[in-house]
Amino acid sequence: MAETQTFAQLGRVEAIRQLFEGSGYTPFGEPLFYEAKSHDFSTTAQALLMEGMDFNLEYFPLKHLGYKSVVAATGELLAVMAKPATLSLRLGVSAKLDFEQIREFWQGVLAAAHQYGYASLSLDLQPSKNGLMIAVSASGSCGKTAAAKRPKAQSKDLICVSGRLGAAYLGQQVLEHRSGELEKYRMMLASYLKPELDPNVVRNLEDCGIYPSFGYFVNRGLADAVLRLTRDSGLGAKIYADRIPFEGNSFSLGKDLDIDPVSAAMNGGDDYVLLFTVPILKMEEFRRSFQTFDIIGHLALPDVGAVLVSPDGLEHPISAQGWNI
Repeated sequence: MAETQTFAQLGRVEAIRQLFEGSGYTPFGEPLFYEAKSHDFSTTAQALLMEGMDFNLEYFPLKHLGYKSVVAATGELLAVMAKPATLSLRLGVSAKLDFEQIREFWQGVLAAAHQYGYASLSLDLQPSKNGLMIAVSASGSCGKTAAAKRPKAQSKDLICVSGRLGAAYLGQQVLEHRSGELEKYRMMLASYLKPELDPNVVRNLEDCGIYPSFGYFVNRGLADAVLRLTRDSGLGAKIYADRIPFEGNSFSLGKDLDIDPVSAAMNGGDDYVLLFTVPILKMEEFRRSFQTFDIIGHLALPDVGAVLVSPDGLEHPISAQGWNI
């Protein structure tokens, strides 16, 4: 068996060169920036993931972690109708991780970079005393034509989400408390460990002539995204609890763990789902062309505020961590 190479033996430059071998991307290029075409806008997105806070390497496969790290920034681009262009990662690597483990992580990064159509990719490595740290920066382009066609938000605009909510938080709880039942809850585990977004969602929306008035990447819970929406739009919002999409085992697992799946959806975080507000006149076309999305509520007059409507019709003010309301 070949001796495992260490970072000390390879050095930073050679380690990066080997990670890029056969990837289709070129390391050590010119300083990374994206110059949008004259008819486009450029936008950027960042994500920071820290061991012990955002992931636990005792049960998080490194390849999945690499993939998820890219999705963490890519979701922010897709939410504002931007097409991914360039991707940059900086890793803080602790002494407990060897080169082969970072290579495994990098395979996940490469898979996601190709999946979401990034044209260029860069990487830097540095030592860390506090476990693995992952800083991701991504840029993308948004056509000026598409931006000009984006409608002004109106009361009754539909609030739509691209996937199940609360599943990632419940999947994390399975990993921490129900390790003997992984197969039973594999869809929830996938939501947490390897979230997926439709890489063609921006193009498909444009092809259908559907331009959301607002878009958000739901990664800190639905409540946070809805509060951002009401802040940015100046309108109210109603979310209907019985329209929130859940994974099939959410309520039985929630009962076993004493976790309310609705609370997990609103505040659990890590779902990596897109939220769009779509003009109500586009409802039938949106339903027909985007069947993976669920309509969970609508914008309302400003004095409504942000509320969660229970099945009995009662309205409960929405709150979220990080908001002083």
